[in-house]
Amino acid sequence: MNFDELNEVKSVPVGEPVIVYTDGGCWGNPGVGGWACVVIVDGDARQLSGGEKMTTNNRMELTAAISALSVIYSTERLRNRPVQVNIDSQYVKNGITSWIKNWKKNGWKTAAKKPVLNQELWQKLDALNNSLSVNWNWVKGHAGVEYNEVCDQLCQKEMEKFR
Repeated sequence: MNFDELNEVKSVPVGEPVIVYTDGGCWGNPGVGGWACVVIVDGDARQLSGGEKMTTNNRMELTAAISALSVIYSTERLRNRPVQVNIDSQYVKNGITSWIKNWKKNGWKTAAKKPVLNQELWQKLDALNNSLSVNWNWVKGHAGVEYNEVCDQLCQKEMEKFR
């Protein structure tokens, strides 16, 4: 799937970078999970979401980021554009911008010498992150940030599907 195949949310002011908002969540951890992203390109805001019956919050946060970056990478006209990911997960932001360097150096082991959880998702995210020019920006969740709130609502809808 690429950006052009996503549903348009609404028009926003035109800007140079591709702007992304992501969120993931769970009812129970593990439990029913949902993930969502909004990708904004040249004034078009498009959304994508999904869920799983049994997962974790961290897996959903990672899946949201992977899905957004996959859409951008799969859209040839967007591959060389800068990307700003706005994410409310410190786990994903710190993992991809800092922790991952040592995980890879240590054979996907944590500082405590334990296997990195969600390694397959981290590897996908790392490959996409390295294939694009991504800037990671943490935003406070549930704080009225418009598209972060849209993502949260989409996550809730996805989780409702498994009720």
